[in-house]
Amino acid sequence: MICRIEGILESVAQNAGQVRAEGGLTYEVLLPAHAVVRLTPSVGQMISLHTVQFMESQTQGTTIYPRLAGFASERDRAFYELFVTVKGIGHRRALRAMVMDTARIAAAIADRDLATLQTMPEIGRRTAETIAVTLKGKIDSFVSSTVYPDSVDPLQPDHATGGPLPREALEVLLQLGESRIEAASLIDRVLLEDDTPSDIQSMVQAVYRLKTGAQPAAQT
Repeated sequence: MICRIEGILESVAQNAGQVRAEGGLTYEVLLPAHAVVRLTPSVGQMISLHTVQFMESQTQGTTIYPRLAGFASERDRAFYELFVTVKGIGHRRALRAMVMDTARIAAAIADRDLATLQTMPEIGRRTAETIAVTLKGKIDSFVSSTVYPDSVDPLQPDHATGGPLPREALEVLLQLGESRIEAASLIDRVLLEDDTPSDIQSMVQAVYRLKTGAQPAAQT
């Protein structure tokens, strides 16, 4: 199985890129919709993609082709592999549907936000409900790499995590009516500050301070 490819990005089409690897071989790599936009400025440059290899049948199954799907991170690839386990979501459909980044899709699933899921191409209400039910409890680690430290990219070992406090603070913020993706993003920002809160109350206060744009209180 080909799990990673590195080479010069020669071109990006509507749903795929051409990657010329060392030795002269050029591979067609299928891409999630959101990655197409991000990779377009990198044409002519060296890139590295984490890949999933699968077989695709055409002409009513009489012809089968090997395919590669490529992702910017191991985390994105892992989410894709989980996403295609949903009934009715095949490899191609999943790639076309992924017009938003992994964290935003995961947050919509976690919050059972069917309206957001239905903004994705080829995802109607029934399919959105199937996605939410099938992946319930399986995608929290993709919402935020700080709030959910198990999702930290192993290629970035220096990424700081806040232990159990961020996760507990997130649950409090959800109970207060905050959206999962915004709450997780704000918690990430709080943990990057010099004076990191040491308890849930301080963490929640710091989150709302960031949300409202208020300045931290002066130290006496």
